[in-house]
Amino acid sequence: MLKYPVASRPSPIEGTGVFALSRIPRRKKIGEVTGEIISVREARKRARLRCRMCLIDVSDTRALDCTRGNALRHLNHSCRSSAFLRIFRERVEVYARRAIRPGEEITVDYGESPHSGGMKCRCGHRDCRDRI
Repeated sequence: MLKYPVASRPSPIEGTGVFALSRIPRRKKIGEVTGEIISVREARKRARLRCRMCLIDVSDTRALDCTRGNALRHLNHSCRSSAFLRIFRERVEVYARRAIRPGEEITVDYGESPHSGGMKCRCGHRDCRDRI
C-alpha cells in the first residue's frame, strides 16, 4: 500500500533504491512495506540461503520477508535518512522524516545490523557512521 508515488531504480548508494515521484511532506506516511510474515527462525534460515535479503524483524518472534513485496523493499540505508520505519501490529510503515523532493532517493536508518561486525555503510553522507 503506497500513499505517494515512488519508483525503484538504480541507486548511487547501493543496487536499487526507492525514489519519490512527487513531493512528500514531512511526517506523512509514504506507505507500507509488503511481504510475507514468517517466524524469526525461518527468517534466519532464509538469510543463510540468500546473498541478498529483504527481512525486517517486526517482533521478537516474527519477521517480514519483503523479497516479493512492493517497491519499498528497496529502501536503502543512510546515516541521515529522509524517512523512518514504524512497526505496528506486524506492519512496517514508512514515514517521511522531512519533506522529500521529487526525484530524491528515500532512505531509512537500518539501525543495528544482525551481521557480525556490521556492514560497511555506503550512504556517502558527511556524518556517516561508516558501519551499519
